Amino acid sequence: MGLAAGLSEARQLLRSQCPSLIVLAIDLPDGSGLEYCRWLQAQDLAALILMISARSSEADVVAGLQAGADDYLKKPFGLQEFLARVQALLRRQRPQPLSRLEFGDLVVDLVQRRVEHHGRAIDLTPQEFSLLYVLVQAQGQPLSRSDLLQRAWPNAIDNPRTVDTHILSLRKKLEQNPQAPQLLQTVRNVGYRFTPEAMATRLAVS
Repeated sequence: MGLAAGLSEARQLLRSQCPSLIVLAIDLPDGSGLEYCRWLQAQDLAALILMISARSSEADVVAGLQAGADDYLKKPFGLQEFLARVQALLRRQRPQPLSRLEFGDLVVDLVQRRVEHHGRAIDLTPQEFSLLYVLVQAQGQPLSRSDLLQRAWPNAIDNPRTVDTHILSLRKKLEQNPQAPQLLQTVRNVGYRFTPEAMATRLAVS
């Protein structure tokens, strides 16, 4: 269990924890809970989201649910109601997503945020892993530099060309021949895509 005072701390916690339930306030000191909820949905996490807020209009509730919340609890509320909502959510826990992907000799552990190649751990920076994760989740679909930048580092104030630098670094660490990449391919006039079929893909659920 972890407690975060704002979005920055919440993202730090997610790097080391895999929560079953996230209790999320809408009004946070460093950003919008609604936007963070949308970001969580894009990460394809198994965690359920209980949104809490003093905003109690029908439009507010609808906005929270449309952002991806599984339930919306209006303030003020009592402890018993809160616990009942939590228990109800946990009873309908989402199916666990794939936590470990194997592409030939390349293994991507989505929970531990680790990558192994030929049984050897590959040292990726948090930024590199986030970028690889987004590409893997796209299942071979090409993504533009802007899309990759927004999905991998939603709070970054970087030029989309920053993606190129990280792709080059990933290729050096993952490709047999970085000059003729097979896994991380450039799609002309679009961006990049992850092509695991180049390594005789197989998926495994850990």
